[in-house]
Amino acid sequence: MDLADKIYKKVRDAIDQFDLIHEGDKIMVGLSGGKDSLALLEFLSRKRRSRHPSFDLVAVHISMSNIPYQADINYLKEYAEGFGVPFIHDITSFDPTTDTRNTPCFLCSWTRRKRMFALAKELHCNKIALGHHLDDMLHTLLMNLTFQGSFSTMPPLLKMNKFDMQIIRPLSLTEEADLIEFSKLRNFKKQETNCPYEQSSNRTSVQEVLDKMIQLNPHAKSSLLRSMMNVQKEYLPQTVSL
Repeated sequence: MDLADKIYKKVRDAIDQFDLIHEGDKIMVGLSGGKDSLALLEFLSRKRRSRHPSFDLVAVHISMSNIPYQADINYLKEYAEGFGVPFIHDITSFDPTTDTRNTPCFLCSWTRRKRMFALAKELHCNKIALGHHLDDMLHTLLMNLTFQGSFSTMPPLLKMNKFDMQIIRPLSLTEEADLIEFSKLRNFKKQETNCPYEQSSNRTSVQEVLDKMIQLNPHAKSSLLRSMMNVQKEYLPQTVSL
């Protein structure tokens, strides 16, 4: 089994295991231009060709007019249309002075996400596919445990009732190492970023923690993934009202 087939099997397993795609779905793929979103679009396009189930795709890239993010729009358009997927480039912006309680990175991300929901509605999409992979899920789990005191992560399927929309993550069972190798195999064009708000992230430190866990147990990633689907509440502290 070559690398593309290996990843495609993981995508199909995630779709089946987490019930991500149904007959008649119209799915918006968030195409940031990074390796993960490019790979996601290819494998969803491959899945669509099987017509089991039958669904439609549209690729969307959202730019911030006040952030000098240098995505190659022509490259993204040609890439998406090469799979027969329509491509839409949308431009929006945010004002960091309107909310000093949150960081500009949060405001940028939230503004982009809200615009994505609005576009999905305009395009009559019922689902949004994002390129988060297994390592992203585990990093978020460890960060939430460490900094938020919550046992939670970015799930493969998230129902956004407020927006009447579902977020799906078909790469949830795919490891980043495989996506890195796949990006080399496909020779993906690297998109340049030049964000004035970019700063070091706790994710780098969390990756070091995960690396240590893998040294202790080579199957640590699988164990962490299973732990999220095997929560034994009877063996956890219970909140008691005083």
